Amino acid sequence: MSQDTSYEFTTEIPVEFAEAEKLVREALAAKGFGVLTEIDVRSTMKTKLDVDFRPYRILGACNPQLALGALGAEPGIGVLLPCNVVIEYVGQVQTRIRFMEPVAVLEMVSNPEVVAIAQEASSRLHQVAQQLADNH
Repeated sequence: MSQDTSYEFTTEIPVEFAEAEKLVREALAAKGFGVLTEIDVRSTMKTKLDVDFRPYRILGACNPQLALGALGAEPGIGVLLPCNVVIEYVGQVQTRIRFMEPVAVLEMVSNPEVVAIAQEASSRLHQVAQQLADNH
């Protein structure tokens, strides 16, 4: 796994972009996350700006049980959901996966219930990153 920052943590796997996306989706699902939204940044940059950009996809991952708990504890928390996961082309057979660090984002809400939920989401996402790193 790569160096973490306060708002993200990353891992790289030696597989091509499309395969990495498939693996990420499967690993997220195994930890209870679904993908609610997708942004194909490459396509958007081409369509809107006529710029060629590397393959870069943003997945809005959500664990419904954790989201329900967070929304119950803090109704406005929806502005900080879902947890974004980025799949980014590095090379022909190298893909970087970036995960939003839920604790860094959700601790802005000084609510102990939300912080506990963020810690659980973070734990699960770190497990996804570790699984991807370990299996490749």
